[in-house]
Order: sequence, then C-alpha cells, then structure tokens
Amino acid sequence: MSALRGTGPFVDAHHQVWDLAVREQDWLADDALAPLRRSFSLSDLAPEARSAGVGATVLVQTATVAEETPEFLALAAESDLVAGVVGWTDLTRPDVAETLARLRELPGGERLVGIRHQVRGEQDPEWLLRPDVRRGLAALADAGLVYDLVVLPHQLPSCARAAVDHPGLTFVLDHLGKPPIASGALEPWASAVRALAVRPNTVCKLSGMVTEADHKDWTVEDLRPFVDTVVGAFGPERLMFGSDWPVSLLAASYDEVLDAAELLTHSLGAAARGEIFAGTARRVYGLPGG
Repeated sequence: MSALRGTGPFVDAHHQVWDLAVREQDWLADDALAPLRRSFSLSDLAPEARSAGVGATVLVQTATVAEETPEFLALAAESDLVAGVVGWTDLTRPDVAETLARLRELPGGERLVGIRHQVRGEQDPEWLLRPDVRRGLAALADAGLVYDLVVLPHQLPSCARAAVDHPGLTFVLDHLGKPPIASGALEPWASAVRALAVRPNTVCKLSGMVTEADHKDWTVEDLRPFVDTVVGAFGPERLMFGSDWPVSLLAASYDEVLDAAELLTHSLGAAARGEIFAGTARRVYGLPGG
C-alpha cells in the first residue's frame, strides 16, 4: 500500500454491478470473460473500496436496456457509497429530453450525473455525428449531464468532432480510449487522444488499463507510456481515477489497480494527485464535496 493511500477519501469514478438473476449480461458470452459470469453487488465492492480509502463512487451502465438506469438510481438512493450514476438512455429517440426528466424524478434521480452508450459496438465509426445522436447529445447538454465515451481508438476522431460540435457538453473518455497496451503500440492512439484532449470540454478516466494489458503478466511499466500520454494531453485537472471493478478482476485486485494508478502518478505532486483521485470527478460529475 502506497503512502498516498492515507490521504483519501478517494473517488472511484468508474465501477459496475450486475445481478444475473435480474438480467443476463450478453457481453459476458466471450470465454475470456468466464470469471465474471456471476453477480457482483455493492456489498461485494464496499469492503474493498472502504479499505482502499474510497469515500464515493460513480456507478456506470453495463446493459443497453432502459430498465437498468432506474435500478441503478434506486441502488444509489440506498447507498452511502454511490454518489453518482452514469446510466443509459436511447439518445436517438426524439423524446430523450423528456426521458431524462422522468429519470430525475425517480428515487435516486438526483444522483444521475451522466449517460453513456456502447459506441465501441457500433459499426459506423461516425455514429456520434449522426443527426439523431447529435440531437440527443444536445439534450444532455441542456440537462446539465455528462456524456461518457466508451470507444475504440479508431473512433476517437469522431469523438473530437463531437466535442467541437457540442462545446456545452462535457465528454468523459472511459479507459483512455482502450489503447493496445498489451502490444505496447502508442500510435495511432496517442495522436488521436491528443487531438481529443485539445478540446477543453473533454476529460479522461485512468481506468480499464490492466484489462488492455496482458492479464497474466502486466507490470506498472507496461502502463506508464499510456498514462504519461494522457497526463501530458489532458493534465491532472482533466483526469480521474476509476477502478473498472469488477471487470478489472480479470487482471488484478482492487488494491492492485489503485496501487498501480498511484505509482504512475506519484511524481505529479500532492495537488495533482488530489485532482486525479477526487477533485476532477467531484467537479465534472457534480458530486457532493466538489
């Protein structure tokens, strides 16, 4: 455990839960994800997070179904750990503004901080630029919500264009844009992520790194060039830590993920680390204490 661990409370800006008794998670069909084919609850996470010095979390969507977001908001309403929810709604529907308003009226609705869609699964690399999606993104901006980007490297240019088109909407890049850490190849990902970071309404999560590395044989040094790239591109005030639990369990424990992030940012100084491990998430998502 690093010396920084005692300076919390930290914010874990990216984790998930799912209950297979409620809903199957189709994305777990891949054999490589077999260890995740069970239910994961907040009661599983809470001891790990509290022990690590985490005082607040952001719960992020897993399924592209309308029912999940109200379920997550209800969980947040009953939790003293989940401070924000990034849910899902169909941005292509003409009534998206009304849907967002209804979500906010539900139990826990005040903890709705953002929306995301599994853009990485869309065949159109410019899905974010479609007129119907653009209308939905504008509704998010009007509602004061954030948009989380879960994309692959080849989709980053469209993310940058969307950020230009919607200057009033904050775009949060999940998992560094999923760079090929296992291969060590920085380009073309690095150039694309720098082009995105030029836009002041963009933020990046230090999350999902260990699962893009070699699951069985990763080291902190494997991650360093990619973290150094986003630190240089976004700066600490536009970076936030996320565990990506429980997906991260494929490659590391909760403590190991947090320790790696701390080691990779240790040289930045206390103020910068305070932004990455709490300040940015509280400010961007409007969490209590921000």
